Amino acid sequence: MDQFGVSVNQASTDLNRYIGFAPANMVYDKSARTYVRGSAFQPQFLEPDASRYLAQLRSVAENILDREDSWIANLPSFASAPTPVRGVDPVTLRSVVGAIRRSEEIEIRYQSLSSPDPRWRWIAPHAIAFDGFRWHARAFCLTDECFKDFLLSRMIEIRGSRESGTSADDDLDWNSEVVLEVAPHPELSETQAKVIALDYGMRGGSAKIKVRRALLYYTLKRLGLDTAPSAREPEDQQIVLLNREVVDANY
Repeated sequence: MDQFGVSVNQASTDLNRYIGFAPANMVYDKSARTYVRGSAFQPQFLEPDASRYLAQLRSVAENILDREDSWIANLPSFASAPTPVRGVDPVTLRSVVGAIRRSEEIEIRYQSLSSPDPRWRWIAPHAIAFDGFRWHARAFCLTDECFKDFLLSRMIEIRGSRESGTSADDDLDWNSEVVLEVAPHPELSETQAKVIALDYGMRGGSAKIKVRRALLYYTLKRLGLDTAPSAREPEDQQIVLLNREVVDANY
């Protein structure tokens, strides 16, 4: 009744209907005077998904989602390692998303690391990307005449828009995938290797990770695969890349 804001009669009707769907899913505890989960419980309307549950916890921990808006009834104690807040202007985001929806080019004043001062340029965004820490607009740059990533936080100003003649289908790096095959570091002990295999959901001693070629650089960096395995201790490196030749051909 508290969770869904319904009356006693409606709650009773809903519980009885649910018992009709799945008689073994809940039983009445006379001492507690309430229904409890049955020992043979099987979900009827939602497939259990640990990733969705943990994603909700993280969203609440990072103040992306209010506790009241979470579908988790009783949140456990939780926390997450903080990440720097990226200063994305909501007006900038709205302009970029609008340009993507309308297939438009927008003129942005952008601050890059390679230039001491921000410069005006026209871009044709077609997608939003997240590299694990920062949000980008994937766009065709009319100045450099190629598809590139533009950090939303570095877009200082947007002052115009126009129809775009660029197609997202022409962004080959965005539309192509690379498969990374990873395995435990060979210098780990047998027990350590088994633990790492569990961490990464490996089967047969390795795991395959699909990534857009446009996001390959960020993925390798985030997984610590952008340097030689010998650059760090095996316990710190944990995993190695088995198909380096495939990655080098796409990097």
